Amino acid sequence: MKLDIMRTDTGGQKGTKMKQEVFLPDDYRPAEDEPFMSDRQLEYFRRKLLVWKEELLEQSAETLEGLQDSARNVPDIADRASEETDRALELRTRDRQRKLVSKIDAALRRIDNGEYGYCEMTGEPISLKRLDARPIATMTLEAQEKHERRERVHRDD
Repeated sequence: MKLDIMRTDTGGQKGTKMKQEVFLPDDYRPAEDEPFMSDRQLEYFRRKLLVWKEELLEQSAETLEGLQDSARNVPDIADRASEETDRALELRTRDRQRKLVSKIDAALRRIDNGEYGYCEMTGEPISLKRLDARPIATMTLEAQEKHERRERVHRDD
């Protein structure tokens, strides 16, 4: 059940839908004894995802600054090789962060669409413990394991 309210802009025209603020205590943790993907649970995961995304974007900005600072001409071949290795590692980390931000954005869209928390393979609810540990999860643990086993078999072909 989504709580939507309509706001009007200064011209009196109906504007975009805005979600009503959901009260969430600081110590709130989703519990099995409440309705699955209730407004409170969805807000909890939305905030968790947004904080994670913000942290990744900050780290990414720091990585870019570090890469720009290290772009200097080092005359010693061993030092240059070491710096290139560090640079390659930073770039791989940055790419991993970029992909993770993309997955976080997809999870936020699933929250908005009412699809968050349900397995994309089976349609069953994903456990709250799994979502708390990995809020970008799209499959139940069982479906994920089955998917990975299938991937391993096809990779070995």
